[in-house]
Amino acid sequence: MQQRRFRQVDVFASAPYRGNPVAVVMDAEGIDDAQMAAFTRWTNLSEATFVLPRRDPRADYRLRIFTSARELPFAGHPTLGSAHAWLEAGGVPADGGRVVQECGAGLVEIRRDGGRLAFAAPPLVREGPVAADLAARILRALHVDERKVRGVQWVDNGPGWIGVLLDSAQEVLDLGIDRAALRGLDVGIIGAYPAGGPADFEVRAFFTGDEVFEDPVTGSLNASLAQWLIGSGLAPSRYRARQGTAMGRAGIVEVERDAEGIWIGGACTTCIEGMARL
Repeated sequence: MQQRRFRQVDVFASAPYRGNPVAVVMDAEGIDDAQMAAFTRWTNLSEATFVLPRRDPRADYRLRIFTSARELPFAGHPTLGSAHAWLEAGGVPADGGRVVQECGAGLVEIRRDGGRLAFAAPPLVREGPVAADLAARILRALHVDERKVRGVQWVDNGPGWIGVLLDSAQEVLDLGIDRAALRGLDVGIIGAYPAGGPADFEVRAFFTGDEVFEDPVTGSLNASLAQWLIGSGLAPSRYRARQGTAMGRAGIVEVERDAEGIWIGGACTTCIEGMARL
């Protein structure tokens, strides 16, 4: 076993321990797939990442992202948390203002805006309406009246997300979830706050691992929802989404579309730093 630099980073919250944590193993060359998967399960976090030397000369580093059940081609909060850890550990991007991450989904650009990081939303690999029988199954699992649903869409940028747009943020917070009925699906729910609310939208995310979990704050989902809602004129080109409220967290995701694309940003804080033996 070797000692590897390790950080646990809280993502998408301005105060520590209120966002979504990710375990980041630096210097991960030589760790095999089984060891990565076992370490991820042991952390008991939604994801762990492993920073490796780049293969693509345009990248600054390569990242592998694991959940307790599988490896992901891309995930949002692990991307920001890993970029934060890499920079904090002395990483210097080739383009001084931006970090380029290589992962299963390709190259992901991350820009620095003061103390905040934001990643460029990757393209959707599947979009459009969900089949009627699948949409009906999801709405039954959410115990939601279809009259309060404004849309159910594929918004898959790698993990397999399906998005559900409800009439209001309060309906998102009040959902009663039949988790067993959601097994095998990754579903994100979003609803708007009235003017003057604590954010523009409330988001909740449910994904399947060994069981169905609720995720505190989800970068990939917010990226895909933004592409759907902004692209359809259902959201402005810049907004703030709140997530994790139902779990006692205080996640804030900053969404912005500019000439380069859609950017998903938030604060990152290192909460644990040390060495992992792998």
